[in-house]
Amino acid sequence: MAAAEDVPAEIPYDVPTPARIYGWALGGKDNYEVDRQFMLKNLPEFPEMIEVARQNRLFLYRAVRYLAQEAGIRQFLDMGCGLPTDDNVHQVARRFLPDARVVYVDIDPIVLVHARALLAGDGSTAVITADMRDQEAILAHPDVKRLIDFDEPVAVLFLSIGHHLVDADDPGGVLGAAIDRAAPGSHLAFSQVVSADRARARDMDGRSTAAGLRWQTRDRAEVNALLPDGLEVVEPGLVDLGDWRPDPNQPPLAPVPAELRPYAGASRLGRDINEYGGVLRKP
Repeated sequence: MAAAEDVPAEIPYDVPTPARIYGWALGGKDNYEVDRQFMLKNLPEFPEMIEVARQNRLFLYRAVRYLAQEAGIRQFLDMGCGLPTDDNVHQVARRFLPDARVVYVDIDPIVLVHARALLAGDGSTAVITADMRDQEAILAHPDVKRLIDFDEPVAVLFLSIGHHLVDADDPGGVLGAAIDRAAPGSHLAFSQVVSADRARARDMDGRSTAAGLRWQTRDRAEVNALLPDGLEVVEPGLVDLGDWRPDPNQPPLAPVPAELRPYAGASRLGRDINEYGGVLRKP
């Protein structure tokens, strides 16, 4: 990354951001020392978080493949999309439906910088910088109106996002805003970090909040209660993401960065932090 003096003023380089932290776990290089130090400080207590991030990204591929190939969805609204990497939503969807349209939404302005470069000349994909808690502003955005037709089925993605919505944010209202106005046959894909160990959950919440990150770890029942009523859960249901239609032949992720390799695979050791979610359909 550029030195601090070369960073546009609107890009926060003195506090960690979810997009950059997540991107580093996926093997990305668009991060700062503050992001790396936050991870390295907290991974000894929460080593599962590397596997959590990577399982979510693998789930993204399988979920979008299902939505495009099996459900026939041609338009996607990806909330909290994170930094571009391999197999982004528009790339996966267009393997199966070449005319798929995608709007990416993220609050971190560095996402806009990198996504604009990736999407240059692509009129059927857009990225907007917006706070996902302000759903009305997102749904009124000109690029959303240009590319997303809510009279046709749409896929709304909130992947690895629920834990960034604390109870004070009305997470149920945020998750339901777009799908509520979408046509029948629309889908909601959702995932978030969960733990049944309340002491570890509170510790994770406190560390994240102290670093300036909005974070609330929930258990599975609490996550289920957030999801909009009236949606049908697509098989195999709401599960740990590694159990959602696993495919050993799907495209692999980039290697885990060397500094993070000691923590790779920790979720398979039986520790109680996982990424939980699935896909739901509006009848």
